[in-house]
Amino acid sequence: MSAWQSLPADLPPEVAHFVEQLRLLKDRTGLSLVALGERTAYSKSSWHRYLNATQPPPRQAVVALCRVAGTDAERFCVRWELAVRAWPRTVAPVPTPVPAPAPAGVPVAGGEGANGATGGGKYEGGHERGYEDVPTVPWWDLLAEAPEQKSAPARASWAASHRLLLYALVLVLVLLLTAVVGAVTLA
Repeated sequence: MSAWQSLPADLPPEVAHFVEQLRLLKDRTGLSLVALGERTAYSKSSWHRYLNATQPPPRQAVVALCRVAGTDAERFCVRWELAVRAWPRTVAPVPTPVPAPAPAGVPVAGGEGANGATGGGKYEGGHERGYEDVPTVPWWDLLAEAPEQKSAPARASWAASHRLLLYALVLVLVLLLTAVVGAVTLA
């Protein structure tokens, strides 16, 4: 078993329980963080952040760990969902660039940077910085996932493409029938 650093005291109980369960699961594999990183699409440093509650893991990382450990991922995904909802979302402060001193007699803009950006910890459009719920997914996890229910436009385009396929098939059958009838008539 590994010696884990203690979790922060102000961590919500759902998050602490989830991280402890992830640690137990990782310990059950008997793998180091390097070996775990080699068997999943996530690096050693990513696993370090996830297992020390510095950053919430993506759902696919939890599934990958369960796959390596040979455990049912559904239970852990339910715990992941509860933990991510309760995970403290800290807003990372954006460093404000220090403007060069203005020459004498030149007015200074009211704290704004180039293009009017104030650097107040928000993305363009006013969205706060923080944890994103949509992680990058390794391509092999996409193959393993069940296809989701398609939206109405996707179903319509699917039906249109299959209708075209049906027309092409009918045309080929008509041509074959014409060729057979012509061969029988001329023979």
